[in-house]
Amino acid sequence: MLDVQQHNLVQPREKIMLDIRFILENVELVKRNTQERYANADIDKVVRMYERLKAARMQLNNLQRRSNEIAAQFRNASAEQQASLRQEATEIKQQISGAKEHVAAVETAYMSEMLKVPNIAADEVPQGKDEAGNIPIKFFGSPPVFGFKPLDHLELGKKLNLVDFEAGTKVAGPKFFFLKNAAVILELALVRYALDHAIKHGFTVMTTPELARDDIIAASGFVPRGPESQIYSLSEGGLSLIGTSEITIGGYLANTVLQEDELPLKLSAVSHCFRTEAGSAGRESRGLYRVHQFTKVEMYQFALPSKSRDAHEELLAIEEEFYQALGLPYRVLLMCKGDLGTPAHKKYDIEAWMPGLGEVGGYGEVTSASNCTDFQARRLNVRYKDKATNKAEFVHTLNGTAVAVTRTMLAIMENYQQADGSILIPEVLQPYVGYSKIGK
Repeated sequence: MLDVQQHNLVQPREKIMLDIRFILENVELVKRNTQERYANADIDKVVRMYERLKAARMQLNNLQRRSNEIAAQFRNASAEQQASLRQEATEIKQQISGAKEHVAAVETAYMSEMLKVPNIAADEVPQGKDEAGNIPIKFFGSPPVFGFKPLDHLELGKKLNLVDFEAGTKVAGPKFFFLKNAAVILELALVRYALDHAIKHGFTVMTTPELARDDIIAASGFVPRGPESQIYSLSEGGLSLIGTSEITIGGYLANTVLQEDELPLKLSAVSHCFRTEAGSAGRESRGLYRVHQFTKVEMYQFALPSKSRDAHEELLAIEEEFYQALGLPYRVLLMCKGDLGTPAHKKYDIEAWMPGLGEVGGYGEVTSASNCTDFQARRLNVRYKDKATNKAEFVHTLNGTAVAVTRTMLAIMENYQQADGSILIPEVLQPYVGYSKIGK
């Protein structure tokens, strides 16, 4: 019997990235966006790799088509013809094997380049290479004026026996720590208050795995491995520790088609987050401000494309409401193109006042809120069924921090410190903590 298999023709998979058709139709726009975002993507190389991939797939499809034709012709062929067809089938089988390997290699190289292409920034996003280009657009509250020399959170933590970095370093290395006594209760209070706050605004709360597959991490717009990664990776299994539950919440609905009536779908998750913080140094990185492991409550929305702009403003408003309730002075920043991060179309940060930051105090990031449009959804393949067209379209995804516990705890400790060395608990947290002040 002739050993010829029916072959399914190769199907392109570009839609898991920023749409290649959009890139091909808007090469100069995508180039300019990439340059203004200081991304390391090479758009000309992306286009070249796509043309190579198309040619490789066409060659494979042609071989598979001929193999199918041979299979169809064989039964009705004469003995002499069958011998010729059998010889050709053997040769084509070997060619198909080589062509598949070639397609896989070209596809891997192409995907590697496509993963580097950042989302298109919104028109109102300012120019800028780094945090110096971010624009303050709103201030709330005023930095406290102390009638005594204030301490930073490291000094407060030591005096009140709240945090132990020396033990953390001994056990796990620098930038790890133990929370103790009232700090443990304060952490749990912040988490519970953030979850209650999210529930009030229509979010379904959840916990997530704190490991994710590298492909889910990459689809979310992060670099799971390599010199640019800020992620801890396991040596086996293709798994890494998450730097944010944005990754796992997005992956929760990977390869899913939602109904339009299900949107917006609001999910909020509590998790530990792990970051290598490579290259971080200086006074601003001391103590709880920049650590390798911290607890965070994240908010995430799957939204209709026509509603994502409003959903983004809603996320920011929820974050502001949270920090206003805590009574912490803050400012809102509109992030510049160079400080957006790969997935974001537009991004806000909230920075709380931290009296111990720098030499005379300063604002430090406590939340972000990003509209990623369909960037993550394409790569994760999350769609919805459009009622009007009955077609499956990509959703828009958005994420925002409900609370990053360590930095918020830092801000509370430094802003609410008293002359006698105690720390007042924000009124909104007192029912969760059970007392109004942390003393010696």
